[in-house]
Amino acid sequence: MTDSVYQRVLGTELVGLKPELQLYFSGHAGVGVGHGVFEVAGSRFRILRPALAYLAWRRILFPEYERDVPFEIRNTPTLDGGLDAVRTFHFKGRDRPLEDTMRVVNGQLHDFLGKRRGFEVRMQLSITNGLLHMRSDRQWLHLGRIRIRLLPLASVTVNESWVDGAQHVDVRLRSPLVGEWFRYAGTFSYQYSD
Repeated sequence: MTDSVYQRVLGTELVGLKPELQLYFSGHAGVGVGHGVFEVAGSRFRILRPALAYLAWRRILFPEYERDVPFEIRNTPTLDGGLDAVRTFHFKGRDRPLEDTMRVVNGQLHDFLGKRRGFEVRMQLSITNGLLHMRSDRQWLHLGRIRIRLLPLASVTVNESWVDGAQHVDVRLRSPLVGEWFRYAGTFSYQYSD
């Protein structure tokens, strides 16, 4: 067992999570695999579909919007202490994989998104009533070796909870002018393979 990225950021606060969530977030040397269904996944705004189609090619977001979308997640610890994740959404017409790597940078959690990990988001973590809350506060774009800080055009919130014997995740993207414009939320089961 090695300390997870979440454990390295939260430290002793991790014990404030519900026991089922502690197991998920505390870390494991093996690969973790989860399966479940998202009650909702995508954006209702058709005008965003061209931009979301480009982001789908980069494996960051996707242009589809459906309900009851089966999905799987595969988390793999990296040799340098990060956590690679691939989430695959099984839409009716096609599968959409999203890729990211979580890393601890200067004691804070940073998420590097996309197949080239070219979009970086710093996340602030907190625990309330046994549940984990994450929210973005800074974002960067990587162009080769150049790291460019972006204006806060969108914010990300992630809420992880335990509902009726299953893990529940709710991810929302919001912007000041349009409000919430992208979401995926659902439940899944999870296990480690050594």
